[in-house]
Order: sequence, then C-alpha cells, then structure tokens
Amino acid sequence: MAPPDRAVLLGHGAGSDRNAPALLAVSERLTGAGIPSLRFDFPYRQAGRKAPDRPPVLEAATREAAAGLAKDTGLPPERLVLGGRSMGGRYCSMVAGHDADPVPALGLVLLGYPLHPAGKPEQLRSTHFPRLALPVLFVSGDRDALAPRPALEEAAHAIPGPVTFHWLEGADHGYRVPKSSGRVPADVLNEVAEVTAAWVTNLPPG
Repeated sequence: MAPPDRAVLLGHGAGSDRNAPALLAVSERLTGAGIPSLRFDFPYRQAGRKAPDRPPVLEAATREAAAGLAKDTGLPPERLVLGGRSMGGRYCSMVAGHDADPVPALGLVLLGYPLHPAGKPEQLRSTHFPRLALPVLFVSGDRDALAPRPALEEAAHAIPGPVTFHWLEGADHGYRVPKSSGRVPADVLNEVAEVTAAWVTNLPPG
C-alpha cells in the first residue's frame, strides 16, 4: 500500500482540548480513510489552565504543531491540511494567511469558524481571508451565533481559494441541536466527520 500523501492537523476550541468530541470523531474517520491526523493541545491546556494563551503563543504553538506533523509523517508542509474547532481552526487559518510568513498547506478545515467574538458582530475575524489562496472547508451550524450564515458567506467571498460550505441543520456554535430536531449529538458528529473526511480525501493528490 502506498504511503499517505496528506495528513490533517486539528486544533481545539478555546474551552476544550485535543479530546473534544468533534476532533475525536473527525480523527477516527480520517484514520478509517487511511489519512493520518494529529490533535494537539495549546500550551495553556498542557499546563492545566482554562484561559487561552495570548495570540503570539497560540500562533507559535500552531506553527510548531504543523511542523511536528510534517516531521512525523515525512510529508512536506504543502501536503498538510490545517484546521480544527473554532479557535483552533481560526489560528490555523491565520498562520496559512499570514502576511509575512505564511505556513504552506493543502487546505483548511474550519469546524465552527468564530467569525466574531460573542456579542461583538462588528469585530470580524476575517482580515486574513484575502490571503487564503487554498481550498477551505467551513463546517458550521446554521444557528451559530458567532458566525451567522449570511455574515460568514459574505466574509468568505474575500477568499481567493475554492470555498466549500457545509451547514449543519439546527446546530449552534457548539454543534448542539434542539431536542425537537430528533437528532442526538452523535448524529451531528457523524455528519461532521463524514463531510470532513470526504473533503480531505478529495483534495488533489500529491
């Protein structure tokens, strides 16, 4: 069997860690597809703290994790897909779209991208979008208060690379759905994992 020609880096959200249910589900599905992945903790989680590190620390940790995955798999950086949940995905997109020292990547997987801070829709986190000249997958709930569908789709127009949206019906930012939907959390996570693994699998071969 030929060695894998791609691998996926998965960062966690601000209030979670590398064992977040969505990251575990995606990682398991990728493994089933023969694609290696790496879930990593930011330094504050490694130290047992709840408050996220300052932006320079989060950025440096993301770069370090990407370099570590490239080394462990023997793949060049441009064969890695970077991403993760909320803050983790955001920082992966920021290093990929850095204005002075961008990290090369095969694509971005943004699971619940936090377009703006809670209650501050005017503070858009999209200034780096025009520098994302690579494929981008957004997997978001259509009830996500941190990235309403019209606002996220409008912001994504600035991305020069090919953009794919997958909207999770009834899901909020945490991928929670109301009981009235008839769905359970496992249903949503399975959808997230299936969509993500299929998208990563269909990226151009090396």
